Amino acid sequence: MFEKNMGNTDRAIRAAIGVVLLILAFTSLGGAWAWIAGIVAVVLLATSAMGTCPPYSLLGINTGKPKT
Repeated sequence: MFEKNMGNTDRAIRAAIGVVLLILAFTSLGGAWAWIAGIVAVVLLATSAMGTCPPYSLLGINTGKPKT
């Protein structure tokens, strides 16, 4: 559907931040902050898993290796 536009470093950073936010959402945050952190975590983990970021596509950003 979307062309991959994220490099391995970008994906790893997003995944790490997503995991941290998810842990915080379930352990130490409460109320609306837990929901916000959980939603942001899911989005970061999903974009990391897919290797594509829709805002990157709109802005013409590509952190992956250029196609040869």
